[in-house]
Amino acid sequence: SLLLHSTSPIVVLVVQIAHIMDELLPLVLQLTKPEQRESVLLELSKKRESFPDLAPILWHSVGTVAALLQEIVSIYPLLTPPTLTAHASNRVCNALALLQCVASHVDTRQPFLSAQIPLYLYPFLNTQSKSRPFEYLRLTSLGVIGALVKVDDTEVISFLLSTEIIPLCLRIMETGSELSKTVATFIVQKILLEETGLNYVCATAERFYAVSTVLANMVQLLQVHPSVRLLKHIVRCYLRLADHSRAREALKNCLPASLRDNTFGQHLQNDPTVQKWLSQLLATVGEGNPDGASTTSTADMTQSSFGDNPL
Repeated sequence: SLLLHSTSPIVVLVVQIAHIMDELLPLVLQLTKPEQRESVLLELSKKRESFPDLAPILWHSVGTVAALLQEIVSIYPLLTPPTLTAHASNRVCNALALLQCVASHVDTRQPFLSAQIPLYLYPFLNTQSKSRPFEYLRLTSLGVIGALVKVDDTEVISFLLSTEIIPLCLRIMETGSELSKTVATFIVQKILLEETGLNYVCATAERFYAVSTVLANMVQLLQVHPSVRLLKHIVRCYLRLADHSRAREALKNCLPASLRDNTFGQHLQNDPTVQKWLSQLLATVGEGNPDGASTTSTADMTQSSFGDNPL
């Protein structure tokens, strides 16, 4: 038999794993103890990148997920009226950070969906207070959903489409901070990139109009407060919508004029990807109304493109 030298890579790796488990397991077990939970949530959330297998351990440890959900539901009474403090927001966001680990891990993503845990986050996404504790809560909650959609998975999109995630994201896209808007738009973009998501949004004129109106309003605001990062996701959403025949017809007339007239040209000089997407979009939808305006409302143009009947 072969004798492994004490400094061989295999031995070193085994020792490292043992050390990590010795440090990690006691912390996870402490999550079920209310008097220790707050400090453990903070420590685990800070170290979660150092523990690649944290998600399966969290999911399969008895009582751990229940403890994280307890942290979430304990915040519900602070949502209406809005009395969430910075301390309470930080604490629940640490719990959400651990759930994001579970949502993004290949071995726990599906059980996470099957348990419908994302629904526990929707009350947070539905809040409207613009205070920092609420904004941080919404942003961290969006991060969990963003982790789900980041990996292309039809089952994830199907689950989200069975919920109210699109209306929730649309509201944040209009009223949230720039960072929250960016993450919410990314989620809508990933939903649209799936065929089922595109067909869902384009199934009725009302759904398409809801999405296209919010995108247009965002483009208008970006003329005053430019953000290439946010514009990138908006243009990608439009480009994907243009893959659908009825949406493409509607966009010929309701695509914002500022996307046609090089309003954002100077901001996109260093981002060839967005430049390419915008060129493809304009080539796909054509010139449209050269004045960027119409005597017909966007809603009427959408209805005429989609007709009376859903797909």
